[in-house]
Amino acid sequence: MGRVIGFHSMNKENAESDILPDHHDLREITREARVIYEKQETIHCPYFEGPVTLNADGFVHLTHKSNRQPRNVNEQKLKLRLLKKALRIIRKAGTVQEYRRGMEKFGQPGPDGFTKMKQIEYWAFHDIVGEKKRFLLRVIVRRIGDGKAHFWSVMPHGKIDRQKLYQDGIDID
Repeated sequence: MGRVIGFHSMNKENAESDILPDHHDLREITREARVIYEKQETIHCPYFEGPVTLNADGFVHLTHKSNRQPRNVNEQKLKLRLLKKALRIIRKAGTVQEYRRGMEKFGQPGPDGFTKMKQIEYWAFHDIVGEKKRFLLRVIVRRIGDGKAHFWSVMPHGKIDRQKLYQDGIDID
């Protein structure tokens, strides 16, 4: 039988204060998140041994889907409230949990009707957040072609209470 492996957050200090308050006004949450996001153009990420850019595309993606359609209000509020925590996770990320690379349409179709394709890479960094209601948070960093790695998204990935990870043959001290 496998053993349950416990998770420990890499971001204990000020864990709860990293999540913006749940104002009922989307404009207020957006304003607070924008102030946090625009304080710096880049943040250092140990995994990349260099900067992750905080550009307009990343901020817009928190409130709009990839096709530029607005997300529903509750999803926008959730992503914006988690932004400060996401930036802290990038600052401390030493290990990538997910990686994906592929060719994707990029930009608008040209006069000929064709859309350019570019190689796009995604890295996901995970952390456990919350005290009473713990959940796994995924932070996505994206790179287009040979460009700069930039913040792309943040999303909750599920409640930890329901997740069980089993490992055979691993001794826990």
